[in-house]
Amino acid sequence: MKHLLSALGAAVLLAAVPAVSAAENMSLMLNWTPTADHSPIYYAKSKGWYSEAGIDLAIEAGKGSAVSAQRVGSGGADLGISDLPTSMQARGKGANITAVMVIYANSPQGFYWLKSSGITGPKDFPGHKIGNPPGDAARLMWPAFAKKVGIDPNSVTFVNISPPAKVAALKSKSVDIISDFYNEHDLKVHEFGADLGFVPWRSVGVNVYGNSLIVNNAYLAANKERVAKFTAITQRAYEACVKDFNPCLQALTAAVSGLNPDNQRDQWERIKQLMRDDTTTKVALGAFDPARVKSDYELVQSLIGIEKAFDPATMFTNDFLDKKIKMTAN
Repeated sequence: MKHLLSALGAAVLLAAVPAVSAAENMSLMLNWTPTADHSPIYYAKSKGWYSEAGIDLAIEAGKGSAVSAQRVGSGGADLGISDLPTSMQARGKGANITAVMVIYANSPQGFYWLKSSGITGPKDFPGHKIGNPPGDAARLMWPAFAKKVGIDPNSVTFVNISPPAKVAALKSKSVDIISDFYNEHDLKVHEFGADLGFVPWRSVGVNVYGNSLIVNNAYLAANKERVAKFTAITQRAYEACVKDFNPCLQALTAAVSGLNPDNQRDQWERIKQLMRDDTTTKVALGAFDPARVKSDYELVQSLIGIEKAFDPATMFTNDFLDKKIKMTAN
């Protein structure tokens, strides 16, 4: 009887303790399959930072910035990662999105070719085939690049290839040129050596903001505090990975199979270069410069077109970033 009373008493005490609130679901669509540039998110998740903030984060691989911008804009995902000019184009088509943190303060876009093909630079691109996935930011922004270097945007042929097939396609000469992020630069240098030709977009005056965290505006309006927590945690995670990449690499490779650790380390060194500009080093890691956003908008509007014009100042917010966290100067 005594044991029964004790058990009943314990049950009453347990019933009186408030239940711990379950973490709320949040969906994040990446721009592509996970690699080093996404490692801080996997690191924060592995450390339990999101769950401690009441966020049950589901991460979905993407199929290009255009796809992620459209998905987030339609409410199919709460947040996403997308190239900012691509997000601007999507916003002009009705995508209901706002950027809350920039990852690439400098454009990661570049074109690669083999010097042995006779191509010496962008002026030689006409008449050649460019290997590139559909929905990729480079394809959407191609008219801006072409006009900047003085060639007809319609003078090349785009060939649909998946990101993992780019190097093989260039090596087999099934395409003449490939687009790719600067992250993967070392892999191509190792593969092609002195025969590799390369032009970064930023070197020809197309240094637009790259990958950025975007959020669906309706979701933001209903969950402002949760989005603020997610952004602050993600910013802190990127800072941690800049200081020491090894734990972030471990978290990434534990969650994603088939990645070469050495390649991911090389990528991260390039990514840190792309993350660094006057605003991210002086204002806050992940912060947008309003003048640069306006300039990117004007470039996209003039060289590519935006279906329905909007105020570029409404395209982003720095409100959720910790101003004490800054990108390292070197």
